[in-house]
Amino acid sequence: MIHASKKLSLIPCPSSALTGNAIISAVLRRLSTTKTTNDDYFAAISHISNIVRRDIYMERTLNKLNLTPTSDFVYRVLRSCHNSGVESLRFFNWAQSHPLYTPTSFEFSQLIQTLASTRHFESMWKVLQQMKTLNLSLTPHIFSQIIIEYGNSSLIDNAVEVFNRMKNFNCEQTVEVYNALLLGLCEVRNFHGAYALIRRMIRKGGVPDKETYSILVNGWCKAGKFKEAQGFLEEMSRRGFNPPVRGRDLLIDGLLNAGYIESAKEIVRRMIKEGYLPDVATFNSLLEAICKSAEVEFCIDIYHDVCRLGLCPDIGSYKIMIPAVSKIGKIDEAFRLLYNAIEDGHKPFPGLYAPILKALCRSGRFDDAFSFFSDMKVKGHPPNRPVYTMLIRMCGRGGRFVKAANYLVEMTEMNLTPMSQSFDLVTDGLKNCGKHELAKRMEQLEVSLRGD
Repeated sequence: MIHASKKLSLIPCPSSALTGNAIISAVLRRLSTTKTTNDDYFAAISHISNIVRRDIYMERTLNKLNLTPTSDFVYRVLRSCHNSGVESLRFFNWAQSHPLYTPTSFEFSQLIQTLASTRHFESMWKVLQQMKTLNLSLTPHIFSQIIIEYGNSSLIDNAVEVFNRMKNFNCEQTVEVYNALLLGLCEVRNFHGAYALIRRMIRKGGVPDKETYSILVNGWCKAGKFKEAQGFLEEMSRRGFNPPVRGRDLLIDGLLNAGYIESAKEIVRRMIKEGYLPDVATFNSLLEAICKSAEVEFCIDIYHDVCRLGLCPDIGSYKIMIPAVSKIGKIDEAFRLLYNAIEDGHKPFPGLYAPILKALCRSGRFDDAFSFFSDMKVKGHPPNRPVYTMLIRMCGRGGRFVKAANYLVEMTEMNLTPMSQSFDLVTDGLKNCGKHELAKRMEQLEVSLRGD
């Protein structure tokens, strides 16, 4: 990993003074001291990056600044300009022209990733060749990224070529690299080639990981080939290569990713009927997909079924379900879920109890909402500004302007600054119901907070 300590020799300068070219002259000029702050250094990197991205006379501007590039300096600028392929290459060539700069694998790797992601493949290959000439090593991760970008561009033949040429760069074909090519083959629905690639991986001594299985199962499911996906999992199991997670969980995830929610639901129903449980990650994926399709009742039933069979939902399960059941007005069920989460050892946070508060206010149960909110302030995580803002808005809709004013004051006591719209809502409401003195106090509070 590259650290900020490996940066240019810098001079100390207050951050407030670093604007425009003053950043460059004060921070990036190579002098004898190294006492520049990190804030100054990264402000300078940002300034240089803007020049690289936007200045059509980049090289001339950089030359005028009398910079002495270092490995860390060049790497950070390249990373900051990862969406600008041509400009990054020009900057790297400019840096290489400096007699005191010698590039390392870090800068080359970052530039190669940038050129690949911006589809400048010809320039990318030239940089790769230059790296090879300098005897700098390339990691399998870089090649996997190149293969993925070729796959994203539907240039699968080129992706295969990269895979085959890795040996010329003395780079190992790791499982990550196999998975990258597998993803590209599945994207173009070349499942025969994809399965042949897995067989080659095994023949070469590789062991498929979860990603390997997920890519192929997702691809088959996306193409509607459910039997093929199931058959693949069964065959791999017979050959002794069981996936790191259970096959049916992979199949459910694949169906959900492909949008076949009913088919995924059917597998889960069958699993539960047979007494089997999905893992928590798969269960949460199922909950999220089904809640988005507004079939919250199914989620409630499936939640209770799996809990009876011994599944322990995690906090992610409750983050999905509590807002969903609250939104459709099932407040008692929302409370039940919240208390289950508390019994499981989770301390309620605003994202869990805010939906219940909103549902209570919508149903006109303001006294219950206020009591519940007080309870959460004691037993849960402190409310944040969005919770207060929502509660003030709901109080306004229900005509509870005095209570809303109290929450405004409470916010300020917690060092949370209310939005101007909240003050407008409360003061207008108080005036309309004859509470002019309290409205005046709210106006004075807003003025004191704004400093007007």
